[in-house]
Amino acid sequence: MTATAYDLMVEKIRTRLAPELREKPWTSPGDMAVALDRSTVQTPALRLIDDHLRRVEAGEIERLIISMPPQEGKSQRTSRWFPLWCLHRNPNLRIAIVSYGHDIARRWGRAIRADLRANPQLGLTLSQSSQRQDEFELLGYDGGVVCVGIDGALTSRAVDMLIIDDPYKNGQQADSKAWAATVEDFWRSTSLTRLGPGAPVVIIQTRWREDDLAGWLEREGDGWTVLNIPAQADHDPEKGETDVLGRDPGEYMESARKRTPADWAKKAREVGSRVWNALYQGRPAPAEGSIFKRDRWREYDVPLWLERDDGSRILTGYDDLLISWDLTFKNTEGTDYVAGQVWMRRGADVYLLDQVHGRMDFPETCRAVRTLAARWPQAVLKLVEDKANGPAVIASLRRTVPGIVPEEPQGGKEARAAAVSPLQEAGNVWLPSPEMAPWVGGFIDEAAGFPTAAHDDQVDAMSQALNRLILQPLIDGGLSSPEEYDVIDARGYYSSPV
Repeated sequence: MTATAYDLMVEKIRTRLAPELREKPWTSPGDMAVALDRSTVQTPALRLIDDHLRRVEAGEIERLIISMPPQEGKSQRTSRWFPLWCLHRNPNLRIAIVSYGHDIARRWGRAIRADLRANPQLGLTLSQSSQRQDEFELLGYDGGVVCVGIDGALTSRAVDMLIIDDPYKNGQQADSKAWAATVEDFWRSTSLTRLGPGAPVVIIQTRWREDDLAGWLEREGDGWTVLNIPAQADHDPEKGETDVLGRDPGEYMESARKRTPADWAKKAREVGSRVWNALYQGRPAPAEGSIFKRDRWREYDVPLWLERDDGSRILTGYDDLLISWDLTFKNTEGTDYVAGQVWMRRGADVYLLDQVHGRMDFPETCRAVRTLAARWPQAVLKLVEDKANGPAVIASLRRTVPGIVPEEPQGGKEARAAAVSPLQEAGNVWLPSPEMAPWVGGFIDEAAGFPTAAHDDQVDAMSQALNRLILQPLIDGGLSSPEEYDVIDARGYYSSPV
């Protein structure tokens, strides 16, 4: 083919797009996906991602981080349909797609090539000079797609748009210091050097660790827009927080995989609190908290109580015992997290024996207070923080539940937690083993994330209890500890030691 003939063919290709498609392009990647792929599912979460991607293409957002639970369509929408939609609007766009492995990134290149070939109505033709799945150009235009692994290179390539999709294969890779250095080197030495002025960057990932790519880029600032879509709405309306999908607290997301609320709840139980908070809520706790270190908790694996036939629990010996409640909700019709904990002191050590934790409205909270009091009849003292709805609970239950005492918190939450943290650091705080109490993982995660975690009700209940059991007695003159403890027979009744 002569040069003149080739130039004529290129010009024909440039003008081949049907006028109606050029004048009325699909308004979002999701619109294109629905039109071209019958299997496409639209959910409120994916529509929200569509809106942000549309703003990226329009130049309203330059750098975007999206985190969302696994297997909910985020990669299909961002790494397949978004590049195709952008190329349809601007065939001269040079797009780079990056993932943790070259094969994974190449998969998206292969999908985009297949979409181009299956939809000639787009008016875009693959250049015959680029047949590779991981790198191709559009005939007659400067645009195209290149796909590389995070440890690959973009040498000599100018990039008009960068998409980083899942820079970590799994949690082990996210924990690897060597891989963390690889990811950071790719971002600073490879990505930034290939991006032109104003070139948009989209990072979409499942969160793994507080210091993963999305985490440390967000902390660095530099104009990042962060869209986190948790599986379950965990905002606090009383703090002025709202949910990105407009859900009520505790409401699960509409799933592209048709997961029901029961399915989501089952998944949360199966994966455990740390994985759930990181991968599904997008709020990973630090491996070590700034106040409470993960490796400083002591653990006991044998029950310290006897259980009667009626379900009540009796201790075999102790110096002090109480129930501590943190009631964070206001007097509204909604629900919020409530935490009630049973703590025992023996000498200088304190033991968490039991916990009630969940979203509760006022009637549910009152029932929980009565139930926990009945389960631990020896815990005469019940501390209730004298704020929020605490006074209402005290007024409602004072005649039926003995020993309810309002506790006026002194200082801020962080100061109260810091005051009791030396007890944990010294190894004086004991928690039940996960085999005895599956909920203990959530307690440790919240403490590790304090004070930046989404919720702090379990930490507040603990601080309140340890202050009364240890700090106040020390200030008042020292801890009292009998030389011998009473023992309890098999029926659960006290008898004095011989």
